[in-house]
Amino acid sequence: MIIIGGGAAGFFAAIACAEANPHAQVILLEHTAKVLNKVRISGGGRCNVTHACFEPAQLVRHYPRGHRELLGPFHRFQPRDTVDWFETRGVRLKTEADGRMFPITDQSATIVDCLTREARQHQVELRINTSVTHITHAGNKFTLLFKDGDVLTCDRLLLATGSGPLGYAWTRELGHTIVPPVPSLFTFNIQDERLEGLPGIVVEDALVKLIQPDPTTDGASLQQRGPVLITHWGLSGPAVLKLSAWAARELHTTHYKAPIEINWLPHIKDENVIERLTARKHEAGAQKVVTQSPFHEIPARLWKSFVHAAHIFDEQQWAKLPKANLLNLAAQLSHGRYEVRGKGQFKDEFVTCGGVKLSEVNFKTMESRVCPGLYFAGEILDIDGVTGGFNFQNAWTTGWLAGQAMAAS
Repeated sequence: MIIIGGGAAGFFAAIACAEANPHAQVILLEHTAKVLNKVRISGGGRCNVTHACFEPAQLVRHYPRGHRELLGPFHRFQPRDTVDWFETRGVRLKTEADGRMFPITDQSATIVDCLTREARQHQVELRINTSVTHITHAGNKFTLLFKDGDVLTCDRLLLATGSGPLGYAWTRELGHTIVPPVPSLFTFNIQDERLEGLPGIVVEDALVKLIQPDPTTDGASLQQRGPVLITHWGLSGPAVLKLSAWAARELHTTHYKAPIEINWLPHIKDENVIERLTARKHEAGAQKVVTQSPFHEIPARLWKSFVHAAHIFDEQQWAKLPKANLLNLAAQLSHGRYEVRGKGQFKDEFVTCGGVKLSEVNFKTMESRVCPGLYFAGEILDIDGVTGGFNFQNAWTTGWLAGQAMAAS
């Protein structure tokens, strides 16, 4: 049995296969000199192993693509199983306030060491710096040709090559459809006076919505709520990253130039925002608008920026605030419009949507419906999750299922 790809999905599949069938010869191929590179760098070097969401129906909601297909697999291997798997091998995980789970050591090396140790103990043969150039399939055999002229054959082959173009090319040659890959999980580049000079400011609860040109389009999934971070180049934070994932294809189509609307006070109805501003006008009297915000949720410097955007000067008193300016200020708070002019890369993860068309894969075994004996796991599939450990959970689950099925074949 041969597995191509020395990342999270490939390693987990190799271990699962070798553990389930100790007599199987399992060969794991990696074309670079280092394995588990994404594991090493994820979570700022701490490795966000999974997420503390233990109900499959809730868990799948964190996957813009693949949520229907993953429901069954998550009933067989989900985050609780991931936690148990690592803890029975001496690696304890901890849960942070936002649900992300990390090794208690806060070191990704803990996870890397565990996986490489398990692979050795189960006699997985790891070959690094091995460049496969071509794969053919005839009868029930796969033939792998290598750059150095070497040849390997096997009857079961797993591709866990992530979003690499070679993996996609081999998959097409073996009869599969590839959904064109585009970036997911990225920040928004926005040049706007309201955000200038405010990097580092966080609003803990904001609603970010992609404005679509077709008003009849169902945009329920193209808005996300949560913390928003102002950066030197625009906006980041969980709400922005989640929106970038759910709207990945729409934003790619527009070349990452699109209007968004931000409600900085989504927990307050529009009419109540106006009511609170009006009440402050009557209460604050001669106090200056720029220094007296009725909303503790909005940081002082950001409030000042909104006041200026509403054409309210620094010396303006609340009592003398014209109604037009008050309504403009309410609009800045509840319906601020910003122009996305490009994308940045989320520093902790690089994720793409796209890959092997999901209808061509049996999600009970991760075996191809097109090419018998061919299996898939991880990001090579048209599956992607939002930030928070969900992409690794996809790797663990699909890798485990594929490894189990290969061992039993």
